[in-house]
Amino acid sequence: MKIFLSRTSGENNYNNKSDLPKKSKIIRKQVSRRKISNVNNNSTKNTIVGKNNIVSTIKPPTVYQNETPPNLGTIIINNIHSFANFGAGISAIFGSVLANSDLTKPLFPRINLPIVKGLSVKMAEISEEKETTSIAEPVVQKSEIKTSDSNNQSLVFSGELASLKNKLIALKAKYPKLDPGAFFVDLDNGAYVNFNGTTKFAAASTIKIPILVAFFQDIDAGKVYLDEKLTTTKSNIGSGSGKMQYQPVGTQFSAIHTATEMIINSDNTATNMIIERLGGKDILNKRFQEWGLGATVINNPLPDLNGTNTTTPRDLAMVLVKVNQGELISLRSRDRLFEIMRQTKTRSLLPQGIEKDASIAHKTGDIGTILGDAGIIDIPNGKRYIASVLVKRPYNDYSARTLVQEISRTGYQHFKWYSPRPPLNK
Repeated sequence: MKIFLSRTSGENNYNNKSDLPKKSKIIRKQVSRRKISNVNNNSTKNTIVGKNNIVSTIKPPTVYQNETPPNLGTIIINNIHSFANFGAGISAIFGSVLANSDLTKPLFPRINLPIVKGLSVKMAEISEEKETTSIAEPVVQKSEIKTSDSNNQSLVFSGELASLKNKLIALKAKYPKLDPGAFFVDLDNGAYVNFNGTTKFAAASTIKIPILVAFFQDIDAGKVYLDEKLTTTKSNIGSGSGKMQYQPVGTQFSAIHTATEMIINSDNTATNMIIERLGGKDILNKRFQEWGLGATVINNPLPDLNGTNTTTPRDLAMVLVKVNQGELISLRSRDRLFEIMRQTKTRSLLPQGIEKDASIAHKTGDIGTILGDAGIIDIPNGKRYIASVLVKRPYNDYSARTLVQEISRTGYQHFKWYSPRPPLNK
């Protein structure tokens, strides 16, 4: 009991036993005077009366009159604040780690385990196989698209235009003295007309079309330069068309000027100079055969008034098809070739059958027994086609010119109005 009282009242009460009565009075007075505030305001519950009338007091929990119990919002805010402080501490630690780390090296050392290494290699192989499989499909699709690209592939004939062929047959019946041949090709879809197109004719100056193609083929191969000088000689002077024959022997012209004169003015001297520069007729004939021009042959220099140089409407059309498709010469040379052929000054044959807004790159041929013209025509509606017409005639029969014009007009109107294309979506 003494120990209990000493813990509640202090060690002085335990050591000074003689003063207990006096101090107990004092304590009672203090207790009576002291106002203890508790929930029930009952002071008797806070006093203990012990032996010898010793009174001890138990200190009640302190309660402040203005204090209110914490609500839920306060608790949540306090917890959030605690978590924020915790996060700030983690960030500071992580920042210190990064500040003292070399970010150019891996954070964790590489594990050199054979099993792990083999597994990673296997996964890489599987991933590579998947990538190859996924890429292979678009490549096939691109290849299929390329086969339909007219700038890189051969044109495949899709079928003959019977209605246009019948119109040409009807025209021929009007000119019983003439033997025409014609070959038309629709460059959009490969449709064609073969009206005596494989019949062999004297080429006249239409032979200059494949010669011009061979010239640009050697330009592309670096065998000939556009600005190199070609010289007139007694052997290459040709009579008939052109003015270069009137220049003194030994006159020099650039290669491109010579080739241009060969076409736009049908200069025979220029033609012979180009044949000579390209290696001669035998070399050219071999190349023509390699191109698939089975009937196109140079036998004599120009003007060849006897018609020994030969070709067919189909051969002339096919060499233009190949050039248009980019098969024989580069695109740059193709553009230059067509530009030269658009400047052809004789416009009395195929150009007379097309409208003024259309354009034509062509080359004519005219000797006593043969009249012809071959070219590539662009219609304003976007259609592009090839026309090649040769007519065997009585010597200088003027009606051959009219027939060529009518064949040209008939073909142009047909390609202008027939529409193999689907209607536009609106």
